[in-house]
Amino acid sequence: MSRKNAREIVFKLVYETTVCGEVNEFSVELATRAMDADDRSYFDKVFRGIIEKKDRLEEIIRKYAHSFDFSRLYKVDIAILFVAIYEILYADDIPYKVSANEAVELAKAYSTERSASYINGLLASVIKNTENLK
Repeated sequence: MSRKNAREIVFKLVYETTVCGEVNEFSVELATRAMDADDRSYFDKVFRGIIEKKDRLEEIIRKYAHSFDFSRLYKVDIAILFVAIYEILYADDIPYKVSANEAVELAKAYSTERSASYINGLLASVIKNTENLK
């Protein structure tokens, strides 16, 4: 498996958790069975970190969503943003550019036509203000 695939699994499980309102440990177990040690380590850090810092991540999205009310954002986009913002702020081993690019690619694959550019713009604002957000 690759980091890109592990990130996609994190996104899918964050989305599931966002929709269901709680972590489904059975889904987590199924999704991570085929991961090697490095991918499992990444998964554990990022997925569990997002769950732990969900309120802070939501606060950041609200701050940079500009004219969009958080409740009106697509849950898919929220899940993508949670992953990317968590990586930008808390995963020092992942370059900001990689997190943003992977988020845009996830948006292209799983969200609306306009979501990729919206997510890219919001993440650009987060990256620009990273030091103030940590």
